[in-house]
Amino acid sequence: MEFVLFNLTDKLPIMFKGDEMSLIFGFTTLIIWALCGFYSIKYFKGDKKIVRYSLFYVLTLIVILAMDFAGNLVTYYACYELMTLFSVPLVFHNETREAIMAALKYMFFSLCGAYMVLFGFYFVYCTADTIEFRPAGVLMGHITADNRGILTLAVFLMIMGFSVKGGMLPMHAWLTAAHPVAPAPASAFLSGIIVKAGVLGIIRVIYYIAGPDIIRGTYVQYIVATLSIFTVFLGSMLAYREKILKKRLAYSTVSQVSYIIFGLIMLNQTAFVGSILHVVFHAVIKSGLFLFAGIVIHETGKERVDELKGMGKQMPLVWWSYTFLSLALIGIPPASGFISKWNLCIGALDAKVGAFAFVGPAVLLISALLTAGYLLPITVNGLLPGKEFDTENAKRLHVSGWMLVPIVILAIASLLMGIMPGSLVELLRNVATTLM
Repeated sequence: MEFVLFNLTDKLPIMFKGDEMSLIFGFTTLIIWALCGFYSIKYFKGDKKIVRYSLFYVLTLIVILAMDFAGNLVTYYACYELMTLFSVPLVFHNETREAIMAALKYMFFSLCGAYMVLFGFYFVYCTADTIEFRPAGVLMGHITADNRGILTLAVFLMIMGFSVKGGMLPMHAWLTAAHPVAPAPASAFLSGIIVKAGVLGIIRVIYYIAGPDIIRGTYVQYIVATLSIFTVFLGSMLAYREKILKKRLAYSTVSQVSYIIFGLIMLNQTAFVGSILHVVFHAVIKSGLFLFAGIVIHETGKERVDELKGMGKQMPLVWWSYTFLSLALIGIPPASGFISKWNLCIGALDAKVGAFAFVGPAVLLISALLTAGYLLPITVNGLLPGKEFDTENAKRLHVSGWMLVPIVILAIASLLMGIMPGSLVELLRNVATTLM
């Protein structure tokens, strides 16, 4: 079913159409948005700027859903740009100098990426009969010896442009600047959902506009694979070394989103399934982790990892929720992250991509170990502070149900989705078969 809102030109309709990707991304967006909004009721209590935040929070949801259900490239691009503009106030909400500079950096990097996409868009528009999203792409029948080079470059620039929102190197700096200074529910929504707009853009370009065969075995595949692997490793390493809690989680997002990009560029059914699973699982897990950071900062004012010793004794349910989310992100079975990472590794091994078939899974394994290294010490130090910590006299902190319920729900979901992933995996396998 298609719906045309209006026509910019005869060949550029603003149109909407639902498919499996629309439903997966749209449903995930709604769930995370609702939980972060529920959490915000207590988090922003007494904040005089809550009306502005709420307005742009709702507007951001509307344009993201419109983007998820976009039926062609121009509609997606327009909604993508609006999403950036509407989400900027969420970043600078606190109005500190650091927040305003981070918001400007976010907007600058996002616009640079968008212009790269626009460059590629011109050539797709001039070459193909339509810019509508269709499985297996719309360019295949229009490739000639004369235009192959420029169309390959156009597709490459579009992928790189959308990867800016996903935080892939070398355009990742906005993410580690914006996430730490934004309010916790905004950080959760940014990391869980907004960065995935770039991922969906890459999916649409590779599998619905270009077609995977156009870039298979080309420099596009190898450069993107190289950058994504490097980002996975470097993001994990920087997170491991980072002492500020929210910034550590931001570096983690840089790494984890590149897991997804790596799987997509393998152009392999199993890796594709792993990538989309990780889209959903990461949205749930990382949103929960940022909400955890928000509770800690809201209740104690502490922002550094080395200040959290013994705090698990004061907020046990919060800390156990964090622990389950951490185990899922690391990929410990039966938690959800294991399922997505397993498919990513098996897909890479099955893909005909030379050394990447072995280097990719090896880097993913190293990254998982680093993830354990930067997440689990918070659990251990929080729940097992040692004899020098006065456990008996530790004051139990009361956490409002408005903030506690969302993180508990997300922690339980991160476990259940790993135990019962069958229906989603089967759906994605059918989609992958169609796209390949």
